Amino acid sequence: MESGSIPLWQPLCLFNLLGFVVAASLLGLTRMIRSTVQPWVIRRVESNTPLILQIQKLHHKYLDSFFSVLCRLVSVPFYTGFLPLLFWSGHSRLGRQMTLLMAFCDYVGNSIKDAVSAPRPSCPPVRRVTATEDEEDNAMEYGLPSSHALNTVCLSGYLLHYVLKTYGHEMDGFSVLIGFSLVFSLVFLVSIGRIYLGMHSFIDVVAGITMGILVLAFWLMVHGKIDNFITSGQNVTSFWAGLSFLLLFAYPTPEVPTPSFEYHTSFIGVAFGAVSGIQQTYMMFHTEDVPRIFSPELSLLVFSGRILAGIPTILVAKFCSKALAKWLLPVICNTLGIPIKSSCYITALKESDYSKNKSDNKQIGYLQRTISSLPHKTYDVDTGIRFLQYAGLAWSAVDLVPYIFTLLKF
Repeated sequence: MESGSIPLWQPLCLFNLLGFVVAASLLGLTRMIRSTVQPWVIRRVESNTPLILQIQKLHHKYLDSFFSVLCRLVSVPFYTGFLPLLFWSGHSRLGRQMTLLMAFCDYVGNSIKDAVSAPRPSCPPVRRVTATEDEEDNAMEYGLPSSHALNTVCLSGYLLHYVLKTYGHEMDGFSVLIGFSLVFSLVFLVSIGRIYLGMHSFIDVVAGITMGILVLAFWLMVHGKIDNFITSGQNVTSFWAGLSFLLLFAYPTPEVPTPSFEYHTSFIGVAFGAVSGIQQTYMMFHTEDVPRIFSPELSLLVFSGRILAGIPTILVAKFCSKALAKWLLPVICNTLGIPIKSSCYITALKESDYSKNKSDNKQIGYLQRTISSLPHKTYDVDTGIRFLQYAGLAWSAVDLVPYIFTLLKF
C-alpha cells in the first residue's frame, strides 16, 4: 500500500501548513485573537457566576460522585484505554475513525483554549470539585471551550452515526429514537456536570457543544476520504509524520503554560502510531472481513483473552517507547546542535550544561550550521518523548498486539 511516489497534494498541504505557522508567528495571530476574544469571554464567565452558584445549591455527595464518575467516563484517559478495544473487537473502522476524531477534537479544543486563555469560574465563590488527579490537572487548563462537552458531542454523535449506518436496517423507529435520546441525555448530563463541579461556566459549555456540532458535521463529510487514504493511500506514514510535526509547531502559545499542550501531544502521537500501524497491516488485521465480537469466530471469552493479553502488551510498549525516546532524542539533538531542555522526564538535562557542551564542540557539520541559523530557542525534549511513547502505545495496539493474537490463536 505504501508507494514511493508522492501525490502533489501532500507537499502542498505541508507547505501551506508551514506557511501558516510562519505567518501566524510573524503576525502575532494568537495575540490578536486573544486581545479580541478574551475580554468578551471573561465578562461572560463573570456574569455566569450566579447561575453556577444556583446550580451548586443542589450540592449533595451523591451528585458529586455521579458527575465526577460521568465526566471521568468521557475524559481523554478513558478514551485512550477504550479505543484499543474497538480494534480488538473487530470494529477496526470505528476504531480508526474514533481515534482520529478524538485527536482532532483534542487539538481543536485545546488550541482554542490556549489561544483565548480565558479563565475558569473563580473559586471561591464557586465550589470546584476535583476528585481525581486528572481533574486537578484539568483545572489547571483554561476554560473556553469545555473539552468534555466538545468530545462528548463528537464521539457519541459519531458512534450513533456508525451504529445507524451499520445496523440501521435492523432497527425500528423506536430504537433510533432511543439512540438519539441517549446521546442528547449524555451531552446534557456531562454539560450540567461540568457546571455543577465548578469546572466550567455556561459560556464554556455552550461553546463546547457548538464547536462539537461543527467538528462532527465536518468530520462526517470527510471521514470516508480520510479512511480511504489511511488504508490504501500513498506515502501515508511519511505524510502523517510531517503533519504531526508541523501541528506541534502550529499550536498556539498560552498566556501561562497549561497541561493542554501535553494532552494534544499525546493524542497526536496516538493518531500517528495508529495510522502507521494500520497502514502496514490493514489487509491482515483491519479489513471489514475480520471477525467481530459476539460472532462464532470471536466469542466473548476469546475477546476477554485478547484484553488480558493486549493491555499489558501496549503498556510495555509504551514504557519501552518512552525509555528509548529518553535515550535517543537527546543524542540526536546533541548531534544536530539543537538546544534542548527537559521539564520532567530527564532531570539531569540542564539547559546551561547543554549550552556549555555545545560551545565546546569545535567541529560543526553542514547540518549543524543549517540548524544553528534558525531562530535561537531552547526546545523541550519532553514533547518528543511524550509523542513517541504514545505513538508506540497506539502502534502496538493495532500492529504488535494483533500479531500476538494470531500466535495465541485469539
